[in-house]
Amino acid sequence: MRPRALALAAALAAATVPSAASALPGTNGSAVIARMVASNPSLISYRARVHVAVHMLNFPYLSPLLDGTSYYKRPANYEVVFDSVPFYMKGFSRLFADMGQPQMWERDQNVVLMGTRVQNGKRLLLLRMTKKIHSDILDHTDAYVDARTYELRRMEWHYRNGGTIVMTQTYRDEHGFVVPAEQHASIDIPHVHAVGDAVYGSYQINVIVDDTVFTRR
Repeated sequence: MRPRALALAAALAAATVPSAASALPGTNGSAVIARMVASNPSLISYRARVHVAVHMLNFPYLSPLLDGTSYYKRPANYEVVFDSVPFYMKGFSRLFADMGQPQMWERDQNVVLMGTRVQNGKRLLLLRMTKKIHSDILDHTDAYVDARTYELRRMEWHYRNGGTIVMTQTYRDEHGFVVPAEQHASIDIPHVHAVGDAVYGSYQINVIVDDTVFTRR
């Protein structure tokens, strides 16, 4: 092929490949979060029972069961209140609440859109979060958001000691709204190796939820 033809072919190829910016539905982390929050616009509140089964994979090999209630109230209130939590499970139980609060991410974290990844055939947007005030414990958090539906599919917490916690989430349609159905957590941090699975029961949609639910810990 002659040089002029080669140059023309290269130009045509470049024109058909979108740039990284144009390929992304949102231009930055804030835009992606806004799209996430905008889903289910007529969903004002809900509550649902949730059952969590935890299995420790190292000593003391405990398998506690947790039952609680998940609460949501627009615009940015989400909480999971467990009926009873063993003292050694206090931190772990917070993970299930952290998955439901994208509106809160930018309050204490810098959120950067890193690009896209493909997992299990789905195109996901990768948001990377770092603490605005330096943390000696947490290095960064990655959130994977479905590029088509803007549903949060996966979160990863990466710790400075080399530990990681990964949580995935699936959804279902209930009363015309897309709501969490199941979550799976994998904990791999020094001295603690465990897995946990949460299953959400029937949802009560657009019900009265007392604000005090979100202020107690």
